[in-house]
Order: sequence, then structure tokens, then C-alpha cells
Amino acid sequence: MTVAPLTTSQTVGPFFHDCLMRADVRCEALAMAGAEGQRIRVDGHVNDGEGKGVPDAVIELWQANHYGRYNHPADSRPLPLDPSFRGFGRIATDEAGRFSFTTIKPGPVPSAADQTQAPHIVAAIFARGLLNHLLTRIYFEDDPANTADPVLLLVPPERRATLLARRDLGHPEPRGEVTYHFEIVLQGDGETVFFNIP
Repeated sequence: MTVAPLTTSQTVGPFFHDCLMRADVRCEALAMAGAEGQRIRVDGHVNDGEGKGVPDAVIELWQANHYGRYNHPADSRPLPLDPSFRGFGRIATDEAGRFSFTTIKPGPVPSAADQTQAPHIVAAIFARGLLNHLLTRIYFEDDPANTADPVLLLVPPERRATLLARRDLGHPEPRGEVTYHFEIVLQGDGETVFFNIP
């Protein structure tokens, strides 16, 4: 039997941006018109260790629907599926590292040992210079379920704020849409908590 040589590793970018952000694969709205639940918009930045915006990062997002069910075959719980809810999106940062997406606020989802996870959105970040994508979560600072979330409780208290999207009270809320702000810091002071999930 012939064994092929190992492929050398390389960083995630910068080539990935052109392929991952074609119009046919980009999706900045995880919920279509008519989706059930509280409509939200999340604005933010992806910043490097010097506080500069990363201009060509890609963020993949996935979340449960308003009822706490994922639009995925592995989630067979007897909760409603919303036909107007995708639950997945792919967005890119602009030249200043800014991003924005719209969705509905997810419902709580179960965890191991009969625990419940607070509403959150999972985010995978791809950017030049990264050997692998980074995984984080976006929680909502105004959700009381955060205090008992089993994942948040694993994070040291002084670092939990890096996982919390802050409600933008100064932003107009057309059609009842709530706006949150979330910063992703790749390294250095205020680095976002990233999870090592194989």
C-alpha cells in the first residue's frame, strides 16, 4: 500500500474571502420576514490585537430558533420548526472590520445533565493569519438566563463580558427590532473568549 505524503498546513487566509463570500453563499439574514420571535440586529467589529479592524474576516453563524430548536436533522426534539427561519448565516467584515446581521433572538437550548443554556448564537471566525477558525458564542447581556448558563459558568468571571452582546439603547428600533453590539477581539487586551472544540 502506498501512503501519500502529508499535506503541509497553511493559514486560513487571505484566499478564502473571495470564495466564501460569493453572492450565492453569503447570508446576512438568518431569519426571513415572518419568522417568529423577537427580531434583532447585531452590529460589531472584528479587531486584531492592536485594535485595528480586520478588513476581510468571514463569520459563520448558527443558532436555535425562537423555540430553542435547531434547523438541523440531528435536532429531533418535539419543538416547532419555523419555515421562515434559516438558523445559519455567513457574513463578511468591511474595510474597517465592521459586520452586521439580522436574525431573531434564539430560545434556550438543552445542555448535558438536564441543564439549560441561555439564548446564544455560535460564531466561527475565519481571518488571514489564523491556522484554524475560531469559535465563540454571542450571549445577550439583558438575558437573565445567563446567570445559570453552564458554558458561561466555565468562563472566569472577569472574561465573561467578552461573550456578551450589549443592547444599543441609543439606536432607533424600527418595527420593534432590537439592536445589539458585539466586539470580536482576536488577541491581546480584551481578547474574546474562544472555545477549543474539535
